[in-house]
Amino acid sequence: QEDAVVATSTAPKTNRATPSDETVVVHAGEKVGSMAGTDSITTPIVSGTTHWFKNSDDLIAFKEGRRHSFEYGRYGNPTVKVLEDKISALERAESTLVTSSGMNAIVATLLALVPPSAGHVVTTTECYSEARAFIRDKLSRLGIKVTFVELNDTETLKAVLDKGDVTLYYTDSPTNPHLKCIDIKLVAELCHHKGALVCIDSTLASPINQKPLTLGADIVVHSATKYIAGHHDVIAGCISGSDALISRIRVWHHDIAYMIIRGLKTMALRVDTQNRTALRMARLLENHPMIERVYYPGLTTSPWHHIAKSQMTGSGGIISFEVASDLHGVMRFIDALEIPFIAMSLGGCESLVQQPAVMSFWGQSGEEKANNGIKDNLVRFSFGIEKFEDLKDDVLQALKKI
Repeated sequence: QEDAVVATSTAPKTNRATPSDETVVVHAGEKVGSMAGTDSITTPIVSGTTHWFKNSDDLIAFKEGRRHSFEYGRYGNPTVKVLEDKISALERAESTLVTSSGMNAIVATLLALVPPSAGHVVTTTECYSEARAFIRDKLSRLGIKVTFVELNDTETLKAVLDKGDVTLYYTDSPTNPHLKCIDIKLVAELCHHKGALVCIDSTLASPINQKPLTLGADIVVHSATKYIAGHHDVIAGCISGSDALISRIRVWHHDIAYMIIRGLKTMALRVDTQNRTALRMARLLENHPMIERVYYPGLTTSPWHHIAKSQMTGSGGIISFEVASDLHGVMRFIDALEIPFIAMSLGGCESLVQQPAVMSFWGQSGEEKANNGIKDNLVRFSFGIEKFEDLKDDVLQALKKI
């Protein structure tokens, strides 16, 4: 049944001795970690940029790795370290780097791991639009070869990998706004066989619903602005993976931590509510006469359902759907909604709604929109933690205003 994508999954199980995600997000990095020496229950904010040493021997011990401490804010900070430890624990990663934004996480990863004039990046035609533009327009100027493939076109991917020069494969799963899912385990096996790294942007899933590293990915990135922080009040990103890979990326580094730590502690509760609300709304709209199509991997009718069920414990809090109307009719629907805000972003406590043809593709040609699968009647709805019945009543009344 469709509920299985929320409640159970055939995704890899963790050892029984490993604490649940609900416990990890509260305690990781604090009871044990860089803040273990404090008696404050709430993570202290360390705002100082410069840290001092008792004497030369103390400094040398730090330099040689015999003493754990901090030197300068750009290289590390105790509060940021707590956040990084929490995310590492959630992602089952050796190391995590917090960055100033999700896009910064993507750029830092690509620039650190793909050598100019010699590297080759393979990405998908449906990856995050800003990342796609950076890969296409900026990396190519550095002499880096770029190849775009369809999300699940494994035959083309195999052919590209067979050339033997691919450095890194990057994509989102699920994608935005159509929520397509890639078989991470299969792609990782194909790429590793040919010596290529795999980087997955798992923002739309959250670490609660999906852990790409356990499926074979080398790097997982997030816009921590979304589900991880979850309150629409910070901008940050994060990169998780092995110590060896993260150390190569760390030179790009740093930013806000305390507010994200606060958000992380309720992430499991928020995401569970958002998973359930999205699935119930997707089922409702799938059978509504005013809705032509619903995009949500938690539905058994979704072409991505079997992949989502195999690697995700929940299908996320976003659904997209096509309304049986035109551009202006959908605008009337959006404007009639009373609960959600018309806004970009996703994953917070408040529900957000947008019409991609207006929010993200306004002024672009019909051909450009068609190439990205964007129809004038497409709606993307990111659910918050409001009561489902209130959201349902709001959506149904707004559909009547078209």
